[in-house]
Amino acid sequence: MSQLSYPKIIVIVPTYNRPDALALVLDGYLAQTDQEFSLIIADDGSTFTTSQVIQQYQARAPFSITHIWQEDCGYRLAAVRNRALATLRPDIPYYVIFTDGDCIPLPDFIAQHRKLAEPGFFIAGNRILLAEGFTREILENNIPVYSWNKWKWFYAWWRRDINRLLPLIKFGDGAWRRFNSRRWRGAKTCNLAVWWSDLLRVNGLDESYSGWGLEDSDLVIRLLHAGVRHKNGRYAATVLHLWHQENDRANLAKNQLHLRELIATNRIHALRGLDQYF
Repeated sequence: MSQLSYPKIIVIVPTYNRPDALALVLDGYLAQTDQEFSLIIADDGSTFTTSQVIQQYQARAPFSITHIWQEDCGYRLAAVRNRALATLRPDIPYYVIFTDGDCIPLPDFIAQHRKLAEPGFFIAGNRILLAEGFTREILENNIPVYSWNKWKWFYAWWRRDINRLLPLIKFGDGAWRRFNSRRWRGAKTCNLAVWWSDLLRVNGLDESYSGWGLEDSDLVIRLLHAGVRHKNGRYAATVLHLWHQENDRANLAKNQLHLRELIATNRIHALRGLDQYF
């Protein structure tokens, strides 16, 4: 079976009223060396401006772009991701890459995730954080930073426009990527790849979490409870994370309690998960 046809990759990109960032992210996907994927934009209640941007890219992209929208009722990222997952056929062995609408992929992002894909594992990649001023500059001028060479990135690091350079280094697959395979900390849905069959087994994301925080950790812990192991995707699949203001963390303490309760059990099934949409 050819590498291009296996696995069938689905990228889920959530967004909320940040069309300039979303446009730059979609430019990053248009520049991918591996175009054999489909993209679902999971929209947490954005206005019509975002829809207009998406329609423009749907007309241009060589891959499928689907727009899933839910009503704006506050921060409901787990719910809109589940709605996006619910559009997939349960009998097809999709490979789902979760990312964010402010995370620009490097040109080999899809290709690297495809190379690292392995049954029985989820892949947690990493990110480079872009400074506030630098983010504003590239959005205002539509700068294609995803195509920059190493010297431009070194200059950006020297200017403190980015927080680190190391994630730009690329290493191949190997046994070292499976070390510490039960680790859940550090795995985030801004760069996380999971087999569709494993997501079905754990019932997707848990919408019991209120507002921002820890629903991605909950997913990873339940995958580990189900026997799926962590494979390190650092120094391979990297995204550029645009600066944004910190989300409201008013419910973080409650979410932390919810997560501690999960850790104390062997539960794999989301309490309010994917099954409600089937």
